[in-house]
Amino acid sequence: MNRLLLLPALLLTFAATGLRAQTFTTPADSRPAKAGEFRDIPYVTGGHERQRLDLYLPQQSDGLRPVVVWVHGGAWEAGTKADCPAKGMLARGYVVVSVGYRLSQHAVFPAQIQDCKAAIRWLRAHAAEYQIDPDRIGVWGASAGGHLVALLGTTGSVRDFDVGENLAQSSCVQCVIDWFGPADFLHYGDPAKARLDDVKSPVTRLLGGTVLEKPELARQSSPIYYVKADAAPFLIMQGDTDPLVPMQQSESLHAALQQAKVESVLKIYPGAGHGGAQFGSPESRKMMADFLDQHLAKAKATR
Repeated sequence: MNRLLLLPALLLTFAATGLRAQTFTTPADSRPAKAGEFRDIPYVTGGHERQRLDLYLPQQSDGLRPVVVWVHGGAWEAGTKADCPAKGMLARGYVVVSVGYRLSQHAVFPAQIQDCKAAIRWLRAHAAEYQIDPDRIGVWGASAGGHLVALLGTTGSVRDFDVGENLAQSSCVQCVIDWFGPADFLHYGDPAKARLDDVKSPVTRLLGGTVLEKPELARQSSPIYYVKADAAPFLIMQGDTDPLVPMQQSESLHAALQQAKVESVLKIYPGAGHGGAQFGSPESRKMMADFLDQHLAKAKATR
């Protein structure tokens, strides 16, 4: 059975009620758990335990290979890289990477996007070791992960979030699959006020204060404000009854990308909420695989 999009509903829960960050034991080294699997590779030297990635190699190893990077959801305060639906792309010859990142209880924004960018730079710095084509890196994320991959896709030429190691490498990506990720914290649904001053919101914990208290940081953390002509192509997927991330978020990001003349496809699933079976349908799997093949089948010049 193709497991490309089979993702447990709890992993995709934006509110993450009752969830806590999962802890895990780090192995002494990064030898593969089994052939082609490398777990808990640190992408920051001496960094936090969450600053690690899992890397999966396809059986076919002819030449340099494209990469799909999965970024998990969980309201920026839960979730784990261990659950990686992108592994379904191994059968199509892709290297698959699942990235962990510091959660909001460990550090407030921009720590999360700094970590994601550090992981992308690490992949490019170590591309030869894993037969990775550094010019063919796509990203895919859900909910909070959708927010982070949207930031990766819109800030390829922005260096503000590039800190730490491998700074000679680019953190840009060649395409983005965004599953119902927040895009604009300053205009988060209707009425916006209900979100802006919510002291219990995951967004408040991400920013270290409410949107009303930290409007500049809210803007800095919103992918929509970075959209310009050099953004990566997007495939945005959203349910029209999502109770946690308003459909307006995906619609606004899609409109901004189109206005900037950036390729963007918006797929709305009638009756779908925050995830669900429609995202794992054969139609969805084919749409995503075709999108990745379209943008990663041939080498792209790194911006």
